[in-house]
Amino acid sequence: MSDSTYFSLNQQAWDERAKVHFDSQFYDVPGFMQGNSSLTEIESAELSEIEVRGKSMLHLQCHFGLDSLSWARLGAKVTGVDFSAPAIEKARELNQALNLDAQFICSDVYSYGETAKTEFDLVFTSFGTICWLPCIDTWAQVVANSLKSGGIFYMAEFHPIRDFLAGESYFHAPAPYVYDEGTYTENGAGHEASMASWSHPLSRVITALIDAGIKIDKVSEFPFSPYDCFEGLEQREPKRFSLWIGTHALPLVYSIKGTKI
Repeated sequence: MSDSTYFSLNQQAWDERAKVHFDSQFYDVPGFMQGNSSLTEIESAELSEIEVRGKSMLHLQCHFGLDSLSWARLGAKVTGVDFSAPAIEKARELNQALNLDAQFICSDVYSYGETAKTEFDLVFTSFGTICWLPCIDTWAQVVANSLKSGGIFYMAEFHPIRDFLAGESYFHAPAPYVYDEGTYTENGAGHEASMASWSHPLSRVITALIDAGIKIDKVSEFPFSPYDCFEGLEQREPKRFSLWIGTHALPLVYSIKGTKI
């Protein structure tokens, strides 16, 4: 199969997931509508020193926009991008219902990068995004090209060690891992779909960003996930779900913060 065929496979799966996720307790859209933020303690803490009010922000792979709109509530001028039309439709509905000033574009990351002209103060992406992309170098170039000089890039992502423990390769291979999977929300029974994902080791992600012109300011690793979205996780602290081997918690999330040179 070609990369475009795998993209189509994943898009179909995420079109269905968008509908299921929107009605899930996991995403808690009613709570969000009442004022809850969808941002986790990780990105909230690590970006707390940045005044986002009035800043332009690009949110890549935004799903149906809860994080985008959480940043918009804080005053950022957010543009969210996602390849799922149902997800973008829901994001636009939420934006209108909340009377916020975000905009949403239906596009995959690579296609967006080929046509986008706007340069942003911030580029943001988080949790379960880059595994759906075959070439991390192209992704990193989209990030760099979307930033103004001195602009900030931030990502929080699930650690690739978890994929390795789940039976996938830690290191990148051109051919994706193709599998049938349900979704991680509590209402996902009966919604299995074929999906294709690619492994991107932490070293390769960092190198791709450096090669694209991003100066790496900080890399962090966390012994927990803010979401109970994998098998075998144990919650020993509020909203922190860990995977233990003996008395040691495995790294489940990493984050990278950088600046466009």
